Amino acid sequence: MKSNVTGSVEARQTEKRKSEHIEICLQEEVQGKGITTGFERYRFHHNALPEIDFASISTDSIFLGKPLKAPLLISSMTGGTDRAGRINRALAETAEARGWAMGVGSVRAAVQNEELADTFDVRKYAPTIPILSNVGAVQLNYGFGVDEARRAVELVEADGLVLHLNSMQEVFQPEGDTNFAALLPRIEELCSRLGLPVGVKEVGWGIDAETAARLHNAGVSFIDVAGAGGTSWSEVEKFRSASPLQRAAAEAFAGWGIPTAESLREVRGRLPAGTVIASGGLATGLDAAKAVALGADLAGYGRRLLPAAAGDRAAEELHAKFEQIELEFRIAMFGIGAGSLAKLKGTPRLRALAER
Repeated sequence: MKSNVTGSVEARQTEKRKSEHIEICLQEEVQGKGITTGFERYRFHHNALPEIDFASISTDSIFLGKPLKAPLLISSMTGGTDRAGRINRALAETAEARGWAMGVGSVRAAVQNEELADTFDVRKYAPTIPILSNVGAVQLNYGFGVDEARRAVELVEADGLVLHLNSMQEVFQPEGDTNFAALLPRIEELCSRLGLPVGVKEVGWGIDAETAARLHNAGVSFIDVAGAGGTSWSEVEKFRSASPLQRAAAEAFAGWGIPTAESLREVRGRLPAGTVIASGGLATGLDAAKAVALGADLAGYGRRLLPAAAGDRAAEELHAKFEQIELEFRIAMFGIGAGSLAKLKGTPRLRALAER
């Protein structure tokens, strides 16, 4: 790792960047352009006689050995600033109350500067749910090793670690780390030595089947496809850039990526028994139901939850948002006569719409 002085400077830069990311995601239009999640291309075939009691529908699930009330996840978003700490606390309290899993944003800043660790300390607000720590996979090429990864897990009291893949974000960041060479052996070493589940997620451009298979063979425990159709981080970084060249280039990639539904189908097709999470642009509980029907074990929500989490009435608004997503998820199950997640995942009633 770098010296304490260098690490402290980098931690302050990271803190500033994270603050800017929150503000941009709240204030600017950062949705991908000319690309969708692909879930709109699928429709459930209605069952007029479902033969189940709505009240008896079960959405109970297990992730990393811990029970969930629904197969739903707060995707890794933020941390490292006072505001991010308040957002994470609101998300954690709601996730604990509703029985969702939760990921936090990149913990690298707190490993570099433990004064920021409190902004990631969500376990005291969520003692029973699965929690994921998170660092950028590319940092394994910049001195972030097994000891630092273990510290990132300890600071969050997490049940596992997510390595995020964000090459297309880093290349548009003024301070981006772009050496993604020979990362797979480092990921494999971390998986074998950390002693806890290690997962990998994209940040909004999707994972293809071949990459998923290579990660799985390297020992990765779960894969979050985090596909395109939601937040575009090239768009986010465009708003941070002072370079007309970089901003113009970012515009050209506003529609880049693998749509979430397509990425999910690819990965599940290659890894029939692996744990797969679907995130990237999910907006409703109906989207989550479609994701599970396409083979996801969990469905994740990110920026969709941010305005409520950042507001003055975060607890009330987040509970309402979670409740709405859960209700929509259960209604979709009821509408096709699926009384359990196993019936939903295996349903023949999700059908692709004919191309026009």
